[in-house]
Amino acid sequence: MGSSTGGRRDDIDPEHLAALQEGRASAGTLAEALAIDHGVLLANVLPEAGEELRSAVADAQSLGILKRMQRIGAAIRDSSPALEKLADLAAHRSDTVRGWVCFAVASDSEIGPVTLLERIQPFADDPHFAVREWAWMAARPTLAADLSVSIKLLVPWTTSASERIRRFASEVLRPRGVWATHIKELKSDPQQGLPILHPLRADPSRYVQDSVANWINDAAKTRPEWARDLCSSWLADDPAPETERIVKRALRSLTKAG
Repeated sequence: MGSSTGGRRDDIDPEHLAALQEGRASAGTLAEALAIDHGVLLANVLPEAGEELRSAVADAQSLGILKRMQRIGAAIRDSSPALEKLADLAAHRSDTVRGWVCFAVASDSEIGPVTLLERIQPFADDPHFAVREWAWMAARPTLAADLSVSIKLLVPWTTSASERIRRFASEVLRPRGVWATHIKELKSDPQQGLPILHPLRADPSRYVQDSVANWINDAAKTRPEWARDLCSSWLADDPAPETERIVKRALRSLTKAG
């Protein structure tokens, strides 16, 4: 998702861009998602939005995409007309609109890890790749603020039948993450994340494998010996092809560095 303030609209078919901004289509690529004018989209999907919400969304358009989504989510949380339509927005055809709801849910200052995970789970399991990314990005600050509780709550997610839910369990608390604030506690003490990582060490899904490998690769940048020892123990205990793939990817930065 990155920090870009927008994609190149000239590279997108005008009719498809119009459909995206009218909320009639989902983005198929990151470039399409970045090209959307959120003010136009809001006017089309929520015409009853008040001036305060319209102004907040217009101001957010100039921000990097993650901050833009955070700002819009918070603005929706503060808007009575939008809150009344939150269930409709959560089921909207537009992946961007569903992404707004992820951040609206997470922007509730009184929400804790238990309630947040209950409310974010449908978005973590969304069919659209972008919504799944918005789900973990939105949930990460609250979960990172209470690691011990959050990790315990995520452990059951590692045994879900859905690869999307299992991947969320790993991705949301990566020590470094992508376009997200680092989690200092996990950079210095990645062992805390083992209750989530260990059940996924031989996951059959490459989507999950990549996330687990990236988690360990993150940790390896500050705790290389921990990463090596963990991978060695996994290979000794369960030398499955899935585990071997995770380990190879997990140690890629260390291997490259020699």
